[in-house]
Amino acid sequence: MSTETSNDIRDFHEQLKAILPRLRIYALSLTRDRDAADDLVHDTVIKALTGRHSFQPGTNLAAWLFRIQRNEFISGLRRQRPTVPVDTAIAESLSHPAHQDSGLVMREFVSAFAKLAPTQREALLLAVLEGLPYEVIAQHTGVSVGTVKSRISRARDTLERLLLEGEAKPRPTSGIDTTADRDADEALHEQPR
Repeated sequence: MSTETSNDIRDFHEQLKAILPRLRIYALSLTRDRDAADDLVHDTVIKALTGRHSFQPGTNLAAWLFRIQRNEFISGLRRQRPTVPVDTAIAESLSHPAHQDSGLVMREFVSAFAKLAPTQREALLLAVLEGLPYEVIAQHTGVSVGTVKSRISRARDTLERLLLEGEAKPRPTSGIDTTADRDADEALHEQPR
């Protein structure tokens, strides 16, 4: 090493020693803890000594050191950022199944349900959603219990077929029974109850 380089290094060390009390005050203001401030000053000095070749003599050494200290403090915060290990069972309990499938299924069901004959829709709604017994549905609709059972059975079969096959054929929605409903109704009315 040349004499000039040794003088530069000695001068750098002297200036660094003179700034140490200010570095400690700044570290205390950042960390608000004596031990953490001492560690921060130590880490700052180590970084400054290992990177002194990047310091340009004649510039503001204090500003350079304070920048190193601030960056070390921020890096320390990032390293200490709390992390939570995610257990597979916990992660699975927190996740939700996709809602798109249920929306599509519901849309298909509503479409298929709309294709049922109005009398079948009514009987199915009263039996399944309202939970009414067949006798009450028969009194409400003015048909026999057998007709109610027939309508509900046909409604379920038609829904199943429409949902499985994805048929898109429109059904009449005029409120008039289909031929099959009328035939079953007439056959049941002719039989003794």
